[in-house]
Amino acid sequence: MLGPVVAGLIGVLLPAFGWMPALGMTQLTTDAFADLFAWPGLARASYLSVFVGLAATLFALTVVVMVCACWQGTRAFNWLERVLSPLLSLPHATAAFALAFLIAPSGWIVRLVSPWITGWDSPPDVLVLNDPMGLSLTLGLIVKEIPFLILMTLAALNQINAGPTIRAARSMGYSRHIAWLKLIFPRVYMQIRLPVYVVLAYSMTVVDVATILGPTTPPTLSVQILDWLSDPTLMRHSIAAAGAVWQLGLVAGVLFTWRASERIVASLGTRWIEKGTRGRDSGSLRMLAFALGGGSAFIIGLGLAVLTIWSFAGLWTFPDALPQKFTFKNWERHLPALRDTATETLQIAACASLISLTLSIGCLEAEHRFNLRMRRYSWWLLYIPLIVPQVSFLPGLQMLFLQLGATSGTKAVICAHIVFVLPYVFLSLGDPFRNWDERFATVGASLGHGPDTTLWRLRLPMLLRPILTATAVGFAVSIGQYLPTLLTGGGRVTTLTTEAVALASGSDRRAIGAYGLALTASAMLPFALATLLPRAMWRNRRGLAHG
Repeated sequence: MLGPVVAGLIGVLLPAFGWMPALGMTQLTTDAFADLFAWPGLARASYLSVFVGLAATLFALTVVVMVCACWQGTRAFNWLERVLSPLLSLPHATAAFALAFLIAPSGWIVRLVSPWITGWDSPPDVLVLNDPMGLSLTLGLIVKEIPFLILMTLAALNQINAGPTIRAARSMGYSRHIAWLKLIFPRVYMQIRLPVYVVLAYSMTVVDVATILGPTTPPTLSVQILDWLSDPTLMRHSIAAAGAVWQLGLVAGVLFTWRASERIVASLGTRWIEKGTRGRDSGSLRMLAFALGGGSAFIIGLGLAVLTIWSFAGLWTFPDALPQKFTFKNWERHLPALRDTATETLQIAACASLISLTLSIGCLEAEHRFNLRMRRYSWWLLYIPLIVPQVSFLPGLQMLFLQLGATSGTKAVICAHIVFVLPYVFLSLGDPFRNWDERFATVGASLGHGPDTTLWRLRLPMLLRPILTATAVGFAVSIGQYLPTLLTGGGRVTTLTTEAVALASGSDRRAIGAYGLALTASAMLPFALATLLPRAMWRNRRGLAHG
């Protein structure tokens, strides 16, 4: 995973310092950085990127910690897990549209309370979406990242014997949340640190969500870099490269600051633990934690309902809560384009997911056969494509593809998607693969079967559910990729995500609703199949449901 990122970074660094032979620029200079720093919106765009990234990450992490500290090990926590798990597959663009359709001045929330509470007979002249402070963008990232961090925390909790530890602390007078914070959280955070870094880096540099919800004058830095990259004269590409380097520096600086803050918080936390504060169970705190955790699912679910209504809406005037009539005309109008775009989207996702699955199974089987173990630097290598800003290395990766003779198209897009799909597929499949009961392999060996037969006839069939789940994760990640498709596809490859984000600049909510629903269905259908297929195939052979 390091190779594509390093190659992409080199491909960005050279133009940033004036090396662009295609334009006759072969002298290393800092003119691009001078032009970048002369742009009057740089300070504001940089501030927005840092503020949105830190605010979204801190709030999402705080909510996750509150939910786990107050509810972990209870039926309510299990219910939250079941509700939030499907949201992990939802593309960021769909979540952004769902939120936009709720909180816009003419959105459903305002419609529900107008005019009988607000007195408004027309949408208020209030800047909610694309607000200059980036608050709507921050909220959109928070509601999408809470499910991700909760599921990462659950994976970490499965490796920690939390139940007996909490019960022992409770027997000594500690409240539930204090016991969790003092005894469980330090061990959990060590395992979710890299996912937190991923959320922080992504929130600082996201493009599709920022295009839908973010400010426009100026936009966030990553959106502005994409605008420079889209310049048809190519003269602004060096400024875009310099901006990409600046964006990388911002992310590195914020990550370094976050890491330093971890040590400060750890030192303060150690002193707090040593004081022996036991605390009291707080019903209001538990209700607040549950409301914040469940609120993420509620907001997205309600927004998806509004997307569905808009996709079938006929005449719908403000402040009516529902359309005057429902119609299929919108779907009939967009169905031909939707069908072609969805087909290409699923083909790209299938190729990227299956290649990533094959590589992951090969790596995990090599771990088993040669008694290898993932070391700390190996985890960093796996997470590098998720932490390094996409806008900082994808333009260089695109240039690398062109230098290798790979013209922009579907194959280049698939290769770019694999860079981001492979880490998620490997992480999804890793624990089930390693935890497979080796006694089955021993039985197979005693019957004269070698490791290859054991892999194909025992391990893989028994791990069908996690294999299908990992594949579904790969599908969801690939379907949600916006910037890799846009840059490496050269505008020739259209997916549901790129088309949906392109519609954000218009005002056709019915088209956005149709594309948003198609995008949601494409991402969630593989998860439904991953759940149903093993049940159908192994309904009479429950022993094969080991995974």
